[in-house]
Amino acid sequence: MTRPPVPPFTAETALRKVRAAEDAWNTRDPQRVALAYTPDTQWRNRDVFLTGRAEVVAFLERKWARELEYALRKDLWAFTEDRIAVRFQYEWHDAGGRWWRSYGNEQWEFAPDGLMRRREASINDVPIEVTERRIHGARAPGEDAALPLA
Repeated sequence: MTRPPVPPFTAETALRKVRAAEDAWNTRDPQRVALAYTPDTQWRNRDVFLTGRAEVVAFLERKWARELEYALRKDLWAFTEDRIAVRFQYEWHDAGGRWWRSYGNEQWEFAPDGLMRRREASINDVPIEVTERRIHGARAPGEDAALPLA
């Protein structure tokens, strides 16, 4: 199985890879998201370490059961031949109705077939008021503005 675009990345193909990841994560479908990763993928998400697609699926199921109305934006930060760095923000609310904005950075490493073999994510959560929300679902066609810092 090949997952285009594949390394070596250019500015255009790295950006396409980032947008494809954003689109997939915004589906909140753990099975679909996991298909972008190698069967033996290695993850660090905050303080959680995972290996393999099955652990990724279970993790994402727990995540999206807790992070309700999750909506994500990713921006390309840097890339090399087989690695991409992104910064991201997502908004969600908990079961009590409290809204959060989560800020983070990810480093990705890809196999030659375009599947991600390593993902490392550092994330911080900030409580926000519902009136402060700025991410309301998947990116609209043509929406290319960079994420604000705060």
